[in-house]
Amino acid sequence: MSRPKLKPTEAPPPPTSGVRASTFKLLLDTAMDMIQQDGHVPSIAEVAVRSKVSRATAYRYFPSRSALVTSVVDASLGPVRQVSDDDLGGRERVHGVFKKTFPRFRKFEPQLRAAVQLALEQWALQRAGLLEEEPYRRGHRVNILAHALEPMKKQLSPAVRERLHRGLSVLYGIESYAILRDMWNLGDRELEKTVMWMVDALIDASLREGKR
Repeated sequence: MSRPKLKPTEAPPPPTSGVRASTFKLLLDTAMDMIQQDGHVPSIAEVAVRSKVSRATAYRYFPSRSALVTSVVDASLGPVRQVSDDDLGGRERVHGVFKKTFPRFRKFEPQLRAAVQLALEQWALQRAGLLEEEPYRRGHRVNILAHALEPMKKQLSPAVRERLHRGLSVLYGIESYAILRDMWNLGDRELEKTVMWMVDALIDASLREGKR
């Protein structure tokens, strides 16, 4: 029996106008810059000090680091989540999602690595019974990939499609990017070619298995 999926953390809805919108943007931009410079997710108090905003105000917008980092990831990958590829087949949709995301990884690599760092840090604290904030749950890639795989419903059984979905979720993220960058010292072009080769290998294996 499969375990239920954990619901990913949702970003706080950004205000659309006025002082609240400008304050939200100031806090988020400051956090993005701090991560770029320091390599980790700052506390809300640290963001408040750097932004010259009161702590109470900052906490109204971002009640925890989990809420903050979710907004950071949203800002980093937002355009990728705005899909408009309904006329494409499954493989083409998957390719499109990955290829749209690579440039975002290059541009926002420190922010996306920091999100993984926070999730691992909180996991260790939770395991030790020391976590004092709501945990940051990743997983928005699940819905992104589900949309990309919709055209394959007629080609694959539910079990095969779900296995492909899981496999692609391992590749679609900063984790595979970091492995190929840190362990293999790959440049952008070879890194992307390697990831896309693995993507096609998973799709081809799933299509061979088909509806069995």
